[in-house]
Amino acid sequence: MPLKYEEEVDGRERFGSRISFILAAVGSAVGFGNVWRFPALCASYGGGAFFVPYLLALFLIGIPILFLEIGLGQFFQTGDVGVFGSFNKRFRGVGIISVTAGFILLTYYQVLIAWTLNSFFKSWDANAPWDDPIGKDAYGYFESEVMGFQPGSTGMVWANVAYAALCWFITFLCIAFGVKVTGQLTYFTMGFPILMLFIFLGRGASLEGSSDGIKQYIGIWDFSVLTKTPAVWSEAVTQIFFSIGITFGTMTAYGSHCPRTEPAFLNSTIIAISNSMFSFLSGFAVFGAMGYLAGQQDLDVTDIKFGGFGLVFGTWPSVLATLPGGSHWVRLLFFDLFLLGIDSAFSILEAVIIVLKDTVWLKDTEKWKVTLATSVVGFICTLLYCSDVGLIWLDTVDWYINFLLLLVGIFETGAAGWICGMDKQIEAVGAKSVYLFGLANLGAPILGGVLWFGLKSVWPGFVGYILFYVIFAAGAHFSMESGGCWNDLLMKNILDLKNKIEPTIGYIPIMWCVLIKHFIPQVLIILFANLLASGKFFTYSGTYIVFLINLGVYFFSHFLIISFLHRLCCVALSDSGTINYPVHCWPLFHRCLCP
Repeated sequence: MPLKYEEEVDGRERFGSRISFILAAVGSAVGFGNVWRFPALCASYGGGAFFVPYLLALFLIGIPILFLEIGLGQFFQTGDVGVFGSFNKRFRGVGIISVTAGFILLTYYQVLIAWTLNSFFKSWDANAPWDDPIGKDAYGYFESEVMGFQPGSTGMVWANVAYAALCWFITFLCIAFGVKVTGQLTYFTMGFPILMLFIFLGRGASLEGSSDGIKQYIGIWDFSVLTKTPAVWSEAVTQIFFSIGITFGTMTAYGSHCPRTEPAFLNSTIIAISNSMFSFLSGFAVFGAMGYLAGQQDLDVTDIKFGGFGLVFGTWPSVLATLPGGSHWVRLLFFDLFLLGIDSAFSILEAVIIVLKDTVWLKDTEKWKVTLATSVVGFICTLLYCSDVGLIWLDTVDWYINFLLLLVGIFETGAAGWICGMDKQIEAVGAKSVYLFGLANLGAPILGGVLWFGLKSVWPGFVGYILFYVIFAAGAHFSMESGGCWNDLLMKNILDLKNKIEPTIGYIPIMWCVLIKHFIPQVLIILFANLLASGKFFTYSGTYIVFLINLGVYFFSHFLIISFLHRLCCVALSDSGTINYPVHCWPLFHRCLCP
């Protein structure tokens, strides 16, 4: 399975500058989750103690996968499907599932943006309820008048249909005319939210009682949650995945629009740390405002609702409304949220367009036409969430997307760390040794995860993990062919990948190779088992339970079918990586999805 080297692609769109690329990537990463999910996680998991799993996830998982996507997209000058198809033609399914998951996420992300637009325009109404100091009336207004939430009903909320259509149209305009235009737009769509963050931060810190909220944020460290609540580790990794925007194909697409000689690792580090700094500073703004509210109501800060829609559509706007010129502060908040959302939306759509444009059928089609058609399809899908039970659909799909994020992360790192260059490893140490060693590394965390979270006990999982690993690693050692060595078995294929791409995309630390092969896939497998063991497969009770579970399983199983369907196809590839007409497969499927 040799790595195919691709020369510079003539005519491929380029960002106008390195700054444009970084702003676009940071804009893609920074979104709603930085403002309302990150503070909620800190409040739920021990205050400052949450930074421990969060920072570990950032440096040991987030940045390595981000660099994997940006670096490979930059080197191969193509999207996710082409990148992983370059490792092995059957791994195009990894790219297909990642961009499909991103598109599904985008269909409900657009309705969140539509809600911010709806709230922004309703804030001009003289009867808007954000002057309620607690925010209960404001959130009730949001549920009934903005979301139109009515459990058991089946009607459409036509205002949200119109706002969703407007959001899709704006998203279309942001990317339809090339990445140079997109890069220029990000100076405003990312620059303004950064400016507003510092304004909200300064204003919140100046409020009476804000210090109590900030103390709750970084002054209290309850480390017991790290051992008593295992879910904190999965939540931290999921937050990194959602926040940085990895495993959606977005960063691969953006990387493909950079010159091949850009310093990919440095750029990835800047993007990831900038995103986390935005989350960190947002926490000060949110907790400061909540401290002020707690003081005004003579409550403890822990009694204030920090997370979800209640924060950004109820509590926080109500705090801002108490300030001089309060209605204008509320409008600025909703406009700021709109920009954060639209940045992420057009980056996810860009990933889908790149994959479509790289196919045989659409490579010569003008970008705006492909973008328009995709946006229309996306808008039709978004209508599902514009009904008065849209929140239930959104919660269900959003929960199962968590599983897909971890699964795609396992596939991506498995493809780069284990599949790429495996043929050379087999030549060096023998097929049996390679397969047994792979089973030791990837089978042990599966067994360990099942025992840990199935039996709710650490020791059985730990013992099972060690025994499984030792037995199969010993089998790999004794099966090694004459002349083979452990260095080849441990690192040969990933080091070959490093040596192949490093002269082009710049410095790659050796630790990245270790993490991609021997740490990240194993950890993600365990976290996947942890998520399964959580038992949180639905939010609502009553007659919706069976329906929601079936719906989630339907989405998840169909993603698996999509990812593995390509493995059923036997395709002959030319040395250039272009597709010859497939034998023993479905021609239409390949002509559409294979570059």
